[in-house]
Amino acid sequence: MTTIALFHDDAYAERCDAKVVRSADGQVVLDRTVFYPTGGGQPGDRGELCCADGSRVVVVDTVKGGAGEILHRVDSASPMPAAGSRVEARIDWPRRHRLMRYHTALHLLCAVVPAAVSGGRISDDKAHLDFDIDMSRLDRATIERRLADLVAADLLVEAGSIAEGELEARPDLVRTMSVQPPRGHGAVRTIRIEGVDYQPCGGTHVRRTGEIGGLRVSRIRSEGRRNKRVTIVLDDMSS
Repeated sequence: MTTIALFHDDAYAERCDAKVVRSADGQVVLDRTVFYPTGGGQPGDRGELCCADGSRVVVVDTVKGGAGEILHRVDSASPMPAAGSRVEARIDWPRRHRLMRYHTALHLLCAVVPAAVSGGRISDDKAHLDFDIDMSRLDRATIERRLADLVAADLLVEAGSIAEGELEARPDLVRTMSVQPPRGHGAVRTIRIEGVDYQPCGGTHVRRTGEIGGLRVSRIRSEGRRNKRVTIVLDDMSS
């Protein structure tokens, strides 16, 4: 059974009512969820499932399962909710919002560095992209200044979709060399930052670039012949 992914339509939804479809082996499947599963370099959400009897199930990670299911991995000490029961799913919102800010910031980084992306990852306290570019073309001060300009512009960030056939005709939209967007559903989800970036992406993002806040390039280093890593941190995480 495919889990309805509410975060695709509303990344700001912090909680939802849901029915337990299956509960076993430390994993809970719901009919609908606000929990984002690990993917596209973005970590899965954490949080809790609040049961009708007042018990709370601690969700330590969220991942994709088969057949479109989303698996909520729970703490071993938590009680397992029964199949068919109702719960309120609540994400760790401060953490999710921080990941949304980082994910949107990586789209900006992708726009200011003129090179193909060979990899990337978001964590709780930093994020990075790897670029297929010569190190001499990566200047910390220039990157920080351009990122600051795009944040200050407070640009609209919009989710949309593109037909798979159109995406095949526009391979330039796929910026990441190592990961291809999922196909087979007729359309692929996209993120557009007006006048700056447009590409397939299934992650969660803030509504406007101004919400990202201050950014700092914490490190630029070589990770191999085709991987030059630029790591960024949010100003409120750098102390």
